[in-house]
Amino acid sequence: MPWTKAARIKYQRSGLRYASDLTDAEWALIARKMPPRQRLGRPRKVHLRDIVQAIFYVLSSGCQWRALPKGFPPYSTVQGYFYAWRDTG
Repeated sequence: MPWTKAARIKYQRSGLRYASDLTDAEWALIARKMPPRQRLGRPRKVHLRDIVQAIFYVLSSGCQWRALPKGFPPYSTVQGYFYAWRDTG
């Protein structure tokens, strides 16, 4: 089935840093599933959207954790969130 003009407009990825980045509508769907802030402990210094986008970048590009571009949080932070979410489901 070919793309229609309406579908092309809805699913275009222009204006994003990387093709793996999330649009606002996509983030709205995922944001509900993100863990809430903890009452105790150190407050978060990174946005969860940046973490998710970095994980998607690694998955789509196949790069190593250490090869994440500078625009993302430190790779150790991204990797830590990824392993924690993987282990807790």
